[in-house]
Amino acid sequence: MTSNPEGEMPVTAPKGPTLSVVPDPTTDRSLSGPQVLQPSGWPMPKGYANGVVAQGRQVFIAGQVGWNGQAKFESDDFVAQVEQALKNIVDVLAAAGGEPRHLVRLTWYVTDKTEYVARQEEIGEAYRRTIGRHFPAMTLVVVAGLLEPRAKVEIEGTAVMAN
Repeated sequence: MTSNPEGEMPVTAPKGPTLSVVPDPTTDRSLSGPQVLQPSGWPMPKGYANGVVAQGRQVFIAGQVGWNGQAKFESDDFVAQVEQALKNIVDVLAAAGGEPRHLVRLTWYVTDKTEYVARQEEIGEAYRRTIGRHFPAMTLVVVAGLLEPRAKVEIEGTAVMAN
């Protein structure tokens, strides 16, 4: 398979749409790591990927809330809890020998959609400080509450690392 001038590799699924596998030049120069899937004709998403294809050792990270490594909340601020939850994901991933670039999926559970929308810029800054400019497939779910009463966000992740 050859690349087109834009660096995308077309992939055709049986009876399905044409897809582009878009290499992430910031993390995977050899195409051996996770690759973003971008359906042809779809606009590029902002801050996430529509899909990711990866092969290797899978790491499943349980939902992380915004408390520190001693299970203590240091803040009730929404963005501070987001940043701490992301740091917790990075710590769990590091315990498996992984890095943020190995993340292929994040699922966010938030208790306040209005606050999430109003503070997206701050959330993006916290995300980039913690994860960098790596944007895996993501889903955001608004929930009535989380098990930990002070928790405003819980984020779970999946990563794939080379065998």
